[in-house]
Amino acid sequence: MDEDSEGLPKIPDLNLARLKFILLERDGGAAILEEIMTIVVEKSMAPFYEELCKEVSAKSLPYKFDERLYNEMKELNEARLLELQNEIQKAKKDAGEVETRAAVQNKAEYLCQIGDKETALTEFRKTMDLKPTVGQKLDVRFFYLRMGLFYMDNDLLKRNIEISRSLVDEGGDWDRRNRLKVYQSLHCITIRDFSTAANLLLDSVATFTSYELMDYQTCIQYTVLTSLLSLDRQLKDKVINEGSILEVLHKLPSIRQLLFSLFYCKYDEFFKALCTVEQELKSDRYWAPHRGFYVRELRVLAYKQLLQSYRSLSLTKMAQAFGVTESFIDRELSHFIAAGRIPCKIDLVNKLVETNRPDAKNSQYQSTIKHGDLLLNRVQKLSRVVNI
Repeated sequence: MDEDSEGLPKIPDLNLARLKFILLERDGGAAILEEIMTIVVEKSMAPFYEELCKEVSAKSLPYKFDERLYNEMKELNEARLLELQNEIQKAKKDAGEVETRAAVQNKAEYLCQIGDKETALTEFRKTMDLKPTVGQKLDVRFFYLRMGLFYMDNDLLKRNIEISRSLVDEGGDWDRRNRLKVYQSLHCITIRDFSTAANLLLDSVATFTSYELMDYQTCIQYTVLTSLLSLDRQLKDKVINEGSILEVLHKLPSIRQLLFSLFYCKYDEFFKALCTVEQELKSDRYWAPHRGFYVRELRVLAYKQLLQSYRSLSLTKMAQAFGVTESFIDRELSHFIAAGRIPCKIDLVNKLVETNRPDAKNSQYQSTIKHGDLLLNRVQKLSRVVNI
């Protein structure tokens, strides 16, 4: 994949958001702070710098607000914004609506780049009043979505994904349609909708161009992670045998080991890979809030996968399969059995795990009764309203 191919601008810079997350949430240290400050000074990001220092102070990290640096960057921002405003006035006076819209867009992009979120959103809204094409409307919505991802603003993301989908149906081209899937997949990860994220990423892998969001290797990583939880029998066809995924997996050894060890039932290797991946997810701003949930669900998946082949299995054999102690397996299964996640029971006297095959007919009967009761309750409530 060619990362230098023409695409949308990296505004705002999501790599900067990643570095900020590592600094604030993972105690990134002086090296990460230096990397952040290099970007901030290079782009004169006064609004972002001010906000960053407030968050650093709240975390009691060893960095003090540099007022002189802030004032220098603020003066540069004000000078540049004045130039951009003059360009807008000139376009309104001497040119047409197309040139005016381009000038307003330049100002909005600059505000977005330096981290002035609210003012940037206001300026982007102004471009919508200047008769943009469907493609131009979508490009502005992509700015909104990148800002939503940068600031982790789920309301902004949700609202603009819905609008963008309507615009794509209205007349968006193939590139923008495919690009939107990647944006939507990241939003789905942030709200723990891994199934939808997996389907969107799998549709986008072969034609990925959204380098303003992430590199291709990260796209493959997210595709595998979401697919592991979401796909069952389709995992082999859509992931294991997918050439575009396989050619990148060698650069992701922990993800590769996680995928193949689970698929080929090498559970001791799977647990080792899961521990490594869990540590990696801690530093990923999209995955970190869901790390515990994700790791727990993969463990449940692995336990179910092993037990579905047996009517009973000794605790010793199961512990050996996963490379852990019997007491660990006992605690794990007890927790998941009590939560109704794994259909089995533990015979501690004989040290056996006995599976309870779910009765499909009985389950369907119970479901019918439950839904029937709900329907009767609603009918009774409706009859009272009608009588009144």
